[in-house]
Amino acid sequence: MTIERKRSIRSYVLRQGRMTDAQKTSMEQLYPQYGIELSDGVIDFHQSFGRNVEHTILEIGFGMGQSLAQMAKNNLATNYIGIEVHRPGVGRLMHQLSQEQITNVRVLNEDAVIILKKHLQAESLSGVQVFFPDPWPKKKHHKRRIIQPEFIKLIMSRLKAGGFIHVATDWAPYAEHIIEVLQMEPSLINAEGSDLYNKLLNERPDTRFENRGKKLGHNICDVVYIKK
Repeated sequence: MTIERKRSIRSYVLRQGRMTDAQKTSMEQLYPQYGIELSDGVIDFHQSFGRNVEHTILEIGFGMGQSLAQMAKNNLATNYIGIEVHRPGVGRLMHQLSQEQITNVRVLNEDAVIILKKHLQAESLSGVQVFFPDPWPKKKHHKRRIIQPEFIKLIMSRLKAGGFIHVATDWAPYAEHIIEVLQMEPSLINAEGSDLYNKLLNERPDTRFENRGKKLGHNICDVVYIKK
């Protein structure tokens, strides 16, 4: 008899790349400074950042981290937590944080679903951003997309009133899927109203994946929703 097991929600499909010597050194030497050591309880933002500020923003899947580092430099009064499962990207970001002395970023080399479920307090985040996640364009792979109703409900439980969800993609059919999923959540409203896509996002630096999409002639879609 074959027993079908329900696939548990997770935020990634692991595709590990080769780490450079600098990235390996960063993982070994800088993670104690920029990484968050997890316990059985929730993350204490004040303890992790060494300061008490109003806004903490979570980025899920920061890639190599250049845009996250730049955003943090542009918004020094905000805490940023970046989650990435690919160790080369984590090492690359921490190396940049060290070189540029950026102090308002902390990183986690973990699955975002586990962090959201077990290690973040309810209504503790001012924003959650997911930039250029894998669109999984083939229909049979759509179930692998990170933006799904269950995942959005999990994010909502950790988002403050007035907080935002910001998703960017260069794949138009995925943008339509993202809007469809977010519209299903009654506590969210589109920041752009009937325009659907946010056209003026001066605070978001370009990402490596975004630039690749532009070279291929793809239109960039930024979707921003606010929690009531």
